[in-house]
Amino acid sequence: MNAQVRAEFLKLRTTRTAAALVGLAVAVTALIATLESATAGTGRGMAIPSLATTAGLRDALASTGFALITAAVLGTVIATGEFRHKTATAAYLDQPGRSHVLAAKAITAAAAGILLGLAAAATAAGIGLGFAAARGYPIALPAATIARYAAGAILGAGLLAAAGTGAGSLIRHQAGAIIAVFAWGFAVELIVGGIATSVAPYLPYTAAALMAGVASGGGMPPIARGVIPLPFPAGVGVLAGAAIALTAVAAATAARRDIT
Repeated sequence: MNAQVRAEFLKLRTTRTAAALVGLAVAVTALIATLESATAGTGRGMAIPSLATTAGLRDALASTGFALITAAVLGTVIATGEFRHKTATAAYLDQPGRSHVLAAKAITAAAAGILLGLAAAATAAGIGLGFAAARGYPIALPAATIARYAAGAILGAGLLAAAGTGAGSLIRHQAGAIIAVFAWGFAVELIVGGIATSVAPYLPYTAAALMAGVASGGGMPPIARGVIPLPFPAGVGVLAGAAIALTAVAAATAARRDIT
């Protein structure tokens, strides 16, 4: 198992896709955080409240929603890359247990997702707090709350990446898996959450976004209005459960199908 994990990390380090996705996540997070912070308190369009308020600073710090979706995409790319590049036969059939390969991919994806989440959280916090300091505002949120939002983005990205590995192993087609992730984040969860707000906190992206500080009705992708967040440990449990369930289903079904 250790050898398989090392092999997956080697693949990740020697391909440009992972670095490109991390760069994309950071760039979009920086763009959103800058736009929100620059227009905060102006009352124009979709502007967030002033950064001098807890609501405004929270919105700026929680500009990591797209990064969370990108983390899930990263997980699907790690899983589907074997099929896209025709290396699945060597990767799976060379090992005595295909489920071990899938588990190694999920572990690798979780680690990469954590790094992506860390970069996005640091970017959002740096920009939001930087704008607040430049305007002479006091920090409207306690340090513990800021740290909790960052931890939510980091853990959420890691667990969504692991879940993405399971989803990618089930779908196999890389473009189809990526489309499925975006459709789930931008449409399915918003629709389901709008219809049943009591169910919304148990949906993977919504749970991660709420952990990262996204307020009800906010975020990019947006989450439904009226959603009450779960306690932080419960949100982690929801995401971990989704990652484990998807990986287990993929190991029991997709990993046993014909690989060639």
